[in-house]
Amino acid sequence: MSLRSPFLTLLLLLLAGCSGPSAVAHRRPIRALLITGGCCHNYALQTFALTNAVARHARVEWTIVNEGGSGTRAEIPLYDQPNWARGYDVVVHNECFADTQSPDYIRRITRAHEAGVPAVAIHCAMHTYRATSIDEWRKFLGVTSRRHDHQSRYPVKKAAAGHPILKNMPDDWITPKDELYVIEKMWPGATPLATSVSEADGKTYPVAWVNGFGKARVFGTTFGHSDATFQDPVFLEMLSRGLLWAVGTESLADRR
Repeated sequence: MSLRSPFLTLLLLLLAGCSGPSAVAHRRPIRALLITGGCCHNYALQTFALTNAVARHARVEWTIVNEGGSGTRAEIPLYDQPNWARGYDVVVHNECFADTQSPDYIRRITRAHEAGVPAVAIHCAMHTYRATSIDEWRKFLGVTSRRHDHQSRYPVKKAAAGHPILKNMPDDWITPKDELYVIEKMWPGATPLATSVSEADGKTYPVAWVNGFGKARVFGTTFGHSDATFQDPVFLEMLSRGLLWAVGTESLADRR
């Protein structure tokens, strides 16, 4: 573990699995940056659960940045660096800053991904920057969402059953209590992987998808609000495989 001033950064070397060929060879650990923090969630638990789940599938060297406090408005120092994403194979966005609006700030984030840095976007990342007038973040995510339904246990239906991200997902998966996000729009390049039906309006909304943004692959899911969801093995498997898909490699578990 290391602390990199001025950022709250934890370096975790998570080793798992064995050697052997892969679809895209990663002879070194995957270098992953996790951006987390902001409003409304138990980010310490989520970070622990995510990093340990991914460790069952890949060797990953994590840099974890939790900045901006626990409110809904922040511009974190990390993004002040012109090359903030350099050296990372994937960035996981699990932050929650709905009321941050600065177009210049947001474009500093999206430009890195558009240039080719893969990403995973979890839950409140979809509502992050929802107050801004520009669409760059929404295009990056692949969806536009500004509100969510109440917490419930939502049955999940596969929309792309053969996709590798959904491997091992049961056909009858019902989430732990979580929020269903209302997706107003799917942007060109985004493809739904799984859907759930709103108990409020009866409409079907994507809950997991993939997106192409510039040169980058992006995986997103709107689930991930509750502690119970981050303790659910089906959800954690989907997140892990989403990260591997974004990077373009396979699970070590599939080669055993």
